Amino acid sequence: EADRNKVDLDFQYPDNWGREVLNWVLFFGVMILIWVFVMRRIGGGGGPGGQIFNIGKSRAQVFEGGKSTDVNFNDVAGLAEAKEELQEIVDFLKNPKRYTDMGAKIPKGALLVGAPGTGKTLLAKAIAGEASVPFFSLSGSDFVEMFVGVGASRVRDLFKQAKEKAPSIIFIDEIDAIGRARGRNVNMGANDERENTLNQLLTEMDGFGTNSGVILIGATNRADVLDRALMRPGRFDRQIFVDMPDLKERMEILQVHLKPLKIDTSGIDVEFLAKQTPGFSGADIANICNEAALIAVRKKKSSVDKQDFLDAVDRVIGGLEKKNKIITVEEKKAIAYHEAGHATVSWLVEHASPLVKVTIVPRGRSLGAAWYLPDERHLTTTEQMLDEICAALGGRAAEYIMYGKVSTGALSDLEKVTKQATAMVTMYGLNDRVGNISYYDSSGQSEYSFGKPYSEHTARMIDEEVSKTIEEQYVRAKKILTANKD
Repeated sequence: EADRNKVDLDFQYPDNWGREVLNWVLFFGVMILIWVFVMRRIGGGGGPGGQIFNIGKSRAQVFEGGKSTDVNFNDVAGLAEAKEELQEIVDFLKNPKRYTDMGAKIPKGALLVGAPGTGKTLLAKAIAGEASVPFFSLSGSDFVEMFVGVGASRVRDLFKQAKEKAPSIIFIDEIDAIGRARGRNVNMGANDERENTLNQLLTEMDGFGTNSGVILIGATNRADVLDRALMRPGRFDRQIFVDMPDLKERMEILQVHLKPLKIDTSGIDVEFLAKQTPGFSGADIANICNEAALIAVRKKKSSVDKQDFLDAVDRVIGGLEKKNKIITVEEKKAIAYHEAGHATVSWLVEHASPLVKVTIVPRGRSLGAAWYLPDERHLTTTEQMLDEICAALGGRAAEYIMYGKVSTGALSDLEKVTKQATAMVTMYGLNDRVGNISYYDSSGQSEYSFGKPYSEHTARMIDEEVSKTIEEQYVRAKKILTANKD
């Protein structure tokens, strides 16, 4: 019975090992692909997670091997002295033997200092275009990052690359972002990133292992806040001051920016335009030339003429004309008297700036304006300053004489006058009672101090003298206008 119910089982294993191997291969293959993809993303293959491993590398833009900025020294108008100094550095890199035979060393660095818009970065571009050596260009803030130690690492990497390609030039724009004076403040945090970056920069520029053949060029408009150790010879051997252009330089700059414009065939008097723009930087002049072209297009003209340039100057100084601003007849009359007051007083006092035009068309934030052409003088006497204050108060004085009351329209005049009178007393030592004392601090350290550099008694005296100076000129302005009321 039992034998009859027995079932014979015959096992046969299917021969399937190929598919098994394939499964394992695919599994590991997919894992490796995912791993490679992740490492690419982390290691700098782009994307938001990129550059984690490349974070300490320099971000400099390199110009070498024929890649150029398309700017050379001929494109830089004015700035003759600055160009001369920088041309010498370029010449040194091109043929160093002339200098080394004399026993001269290559300068380590040059610092371009000057107001915004005077052409510091343009000069650097010209150096990059002229020097036939590798040129590394970057900004001071390119060193700063959210991670600790990155700034110093980037400085090291930058100099390492520059040394490999020596002789070479490094240009750091806005160097005050990392070169600011190191403080003694303990609360700055145990790890101040900017100071570490600056320390590394100081060591790389002139440290124990001195680099040769790498020239650093820095640019800043705030040389007063830079660290003293950065400014010393051996790091920045030269400070090149890039000043606001004078009349002759403005003519040269204008000629550069007028070239691409389609100008009226009767020609534009470049000297006249240069005289109309005292105190303008190179960037301002470029802006005016562009504005003049835009105004000519707006007026549907075929070429840019003299009037377009004058309109552009007004537009840049005062803002856009607001022809549809609602002003009542009484207000218009008051504004007219106010501006006429300025014009009359400046005409009748000896040292005030010559008047160009007076307008009661509102522009920008002002309701009316009197345009002057200040003399380009380097020294100003007490008489000249007092006459300027008197002319600025002429507007309010005119309102008082005509209406017997004054309005809020003289705000900008009063602001200007107060600053000028305060400067006379506290900065230039032009007040007999306070005497030959200046409380001006050129190093900029006074911004961080809490106390005033003078006592309460002196403070009261300064207030009294400022007030007295302004009131005397106000009385004088009223007297002049009363005598010439017609």
